[in-house]
Amino acid sequence: MKRVLVATGGGDCPGLNAVIRAVVKRAAQEKDWEVVGSIQSFDGILKEPTEIKILDDAAVKGIHYQGGTIIGTTTKGGPFAWPVKNKDGSWGSADRSDEMIRKLQYLGIDAVISIGGDGSQKISQALYEKGLNIIGVPKTIDNDLSATDFTFGYQTAVQICTEAVDKLKTTAASHNRVFILEAMGRDAGWIALSAAIAGGAEACLIPEIPYDIKKIKEKLDTRFLKGKGFGIIVVAEGAMPKGGSALAAQSTEVGNPNLKLSGAADRLLVELKAAGVEADIRTTVLGHLQRGGIPLAYDRVLATQFGVKAFEMVLEGKFGQMVAYRHPEVVGVPLPEAIGKQNLVDPKANLVKTAKGVGIAFGD
Repeated sequence: MKRVLVATGGGDCPGLNAVIRAVVKRAAQEKDWEVVGSIQSFDGILKEPTEIKILDDAAVKGIHYQGGTIIGTTTKGGPFAWPVKNKDGSWGSADRSDEMIRKLQYLGIDAVISIGGDGSQKISQALYEKGLNIIGVPKTIDNDLSATDFTFGYQTAVQICTEAVDKLKTTAASHNRVFILEAMGRDAGWIALSAAIAGGAEACLIPEIPYDIKKIKEKLDTRFLKGKGFGIIVVAEGAMPKGGSALAAQSTEVGNPNLKLSGAADRLLVELKAAGVEADIRTTVLGHLQRGGIPLAYDRVLATQFGVKAFEMVLEGKFGQMVAYRHPEVVGVPLPEAIGKQNLVDPKANLVKTAKGVGIAFGD
């Protein structure tokens, strides 16, 4: 039997299980292939004892509509930066990539399908350069990979954010308040932008368009007459004022070098009050609610397409590539192309023009 290993890395995302199921279902049509999963990305291979599980029809039955991932995921460590505790009690990291590749060979792994975002696919490329047969599958709710039209999980995250806008509108109207809804979006404002349009927000603040707080106040002023009225602002976590920067702090978690963003909504509240907004202002931070729950039908379909295509690329030996959706086809693109450029919101893009066309303010 030939073996393909599946790993899910980075933050969890609606649709991960649908990809895993699709790989297993497609592989089952080939009589000489077995699918195994590495627990918590590549950590399952690196740990002693090894943590892997057989993925067969029974293991993936009915998981396509479940959130999360049945094989776990992690944003820490990895084969190139494995946390190591030094003799003095401090922590460092070690490159265990060669060791991991040898272990994969020992386990009889013929190919790897790595499901993850930008960081995970950079690891995929580095492993491919070391000779590992690997295929990437794009996963991020931020939709910030430029090689694919969409990533699975994005539409579900937008729906969750839109539903939050809908709910906040009723309570905002009841109390004549301004609500600031903070959405995920470190560098790319796609979730906030789409939810602001779909939910009918008054303002949308995204990382790609630094805002002038005075212009946001001017927009809110049009929503109130003699203290009556309400307003909704959707702000991406990476949004920043003109001349400022996103609110971020270096993570102190061992093996997790990523910056942690938080506080965009709270900062905006303080700025609006300082600018003279008299209305009562409240904040809501969606956080990981956007990552959880049942994936939409769209994301289930896209994830299934990605899973099937990934295994077929294994059969064809098209390693060093990432699956991508380029309407109307699902194709393979070289990993360097996939990770070379982020998919950011162009301030002159049609979607921004649409938002401005219905009166949404960006503070520019």
